[in-house]
Amino acid sequence: MIYAYLGLGSNIGDREVQLEEAIRILDTYEGVQVTQKSPIYETEPVGYVDQPQFLNQCVEIQTNLKPHDLLQVCLNTEQQLYRVRDIRWGPRTLDVDILLYGNQIIEEEDLIVPHPRMLERAFVLIPLNDIAADVIEPHSNNKIGNIVMTDNSVRKYKD
Repeated sequence: MIYAYLGLGSNIGDREVQLEEAIRILDTYEGVQVTQKSPIYETEPVGYVDQPQFLNQCVEIQTNLKPHDLLQVCLNTEQQLYRVRDIRWGPRTLDVDILLYGNQIIEEEDLIVPHPRMLERAFVLIPLNDIAADVIEPHSNNKIGNIVMTDNSVRKYKD
């Protein structure tokens, strides 16, 4: 079994329910067990900013799925919650990203792990730190707790 970390985000509809439902769906897949979840944070949009605020959360899972199979689980979970990809970084019912997959570095056309923009985004690092402070980020070889940044636009929404 591998420990992997996923980032979840939602800014359309009942954002909190979308995150809860995503976790429930992920936990139903064979080979995936959600073992921890961070508090939920409310954050400003990044990239395309003319959209509602996001709720973001990170989860730790144990999995025996290969990375591409886990990616498919993430995409299927987004689809089940009606994710539409119209605008890059645009509004969405749900976004599920693989942040870390054990200590592996994967650089393929359709999958890059660790997530390529993870270290630039407080809305990922802050909730990830809540559940994985001692986990090593493989590119920098630093603990997440040593990388985490503060950002006043990332506010705790709910534990």
